[in-house]
Amino acid sequence: MLVRDLMSTAVRTFHPSMPLREAASALVANGISGAPVCTADGQVVGVLSASDILFKEVGVGVEHGKLLSRLAAVTTDDGSSAKQSARTVGEAMTSPAIIVRPSAAVAVAARTMTECNVNRLPVVLDGRLVGIIARSDLVRAFSRSDDEICADLDEVVQRELWIPREYVAVTVTEGHVRVTGTVDTRTDAELVAAFASRVPGVVEVQCELDWREDDLQRRLRVPVLPSAL
Repeated sequence: MLVRDLMSTAVRTFHPSMPLREAASALVANGISGAPVCTADGQVVGVLSASDILFKEVGVGVEHGKLLSRLAAVTTDDGSSAKQSARTVGEAMTSPAIIVRPSAAVAVAARTMTECNVNRLPVVLDGRLVGIIARSDLVRAFSRSDDEICADLDEVVQRELWIPREYVAVTVTEGHVRVTGTVDTRTDAELVAAFASRVPGVVEVQCELDWREDDLQRRLRVPVLPSAL
């Protein structure tokens, strides 16, 4: 499953020149904790979150985990934070924005959110905002039914790995996947197991595939280049 399959395309955005108080009211009114900051032509220049607004309220004396280290780059010469005196979205936002492409795997988005400690990612294509994906979207994806997971696995086997569906039998029970059958090569079997483990909602993959050709040695073989004359 890819980011474009889960992202929301109706995105509330802010312009850098918007008054910060107005943006805070918009976050409350829309029931969201953050939004991308974009120029008039859709370029993403940052993200404004509730954390950015709270930072202005509490000042730099309050420990706020990784947020403080991210804000260290925007301090003024006298050591005070530029965010503390922010009046507009552009002055308070976190920039550059951490983004993701619509063609990225959902697992990539999940890892990025975890590693960067963010709750949402603007989805950008050719430099323009096309959507947004949030942690709640990922949670919904990972709580899907066994039938939905099985349908995704069929898609992986046939359309991404180009393996005839009749070669592989897939069963899913409470997110636990069992794959049986016979494929052409050992590489195919390993790819099926690897791709299946990345499908949202999969808890465990039990791969019992056989193969007609063990191509491991051929894969590991290093070509010998002719010596220079």
